[in-house]
Amino acid sequence: MTLHARRPSALIVVLGVDGAGKSTAAREVAELLPGTPVLVLGNYSGRKTIAGLARRFALPLPVQVADILETTVRVLNVVLNHLRARRFDGLVIMDRHLYCQLALRKTRGIRRRRMLEALLGMLPKAQAVVYFDIPAEQAYERIALRGEDQESLEDLQRFRQAYAELPWYPAFTVIDAGGSTENSALQLQRVIAKALESSASLPV
Repeated sequence: MTLHARRPSALIVVLGVDGAGKSTAAREVAELLPGTPVLVLGNYSGRKTIAGLARRFALPLPVQVADILETTVRVLNVVLNHLRARRFDGLVIMDRHLYCQLALRKTRGIRRRRMLEALLGMLPKAQAVVYFDIPAEQAYERIALRGEDQESLEDLQRFRQAYAELPWYPAFTVIDAGGSTENSALQLQRVIAKALESSASLPV
């Protein structure tokens, strides 16, 4: 049996730089879809935890080593969450995906890894991959208020550019995330409504 054996009624992936509001919007949109079972899954890389442990124990963390650790965690989360999605009869929203790690690698100047891209091609296709677009300066202001992230403005600028340079970017549904999280959630809701309508029209 492959990962394509079953699929949820709709699978939506949300992407964006830190501070874009994608996680908050993903949670809020569930409240805008009464009667629709919604499962939000986080495909995290453990980047903050890994960096925090390195600082705590005063261990140097070369970029390549950090990438290997984060990619391993991300891949495990993505695969496990796709397996969870197969068992869920409803809308699945994945917060982050392998696209994020590929963009991070580009930001760090690490060459593309064909194995990661091959895995992305093997996984079930989302009805929509939604990119939350926000100016790097505004994203930086948001994460500064949170006080949890370590990214600099330059990091966010490079990360945003890296997303735009991904070969899959032209197929992303881009929404303006520069307003309120409520507005982002409403835009996401409209994308989801179209995806659910399209999914319902497919033959069983």
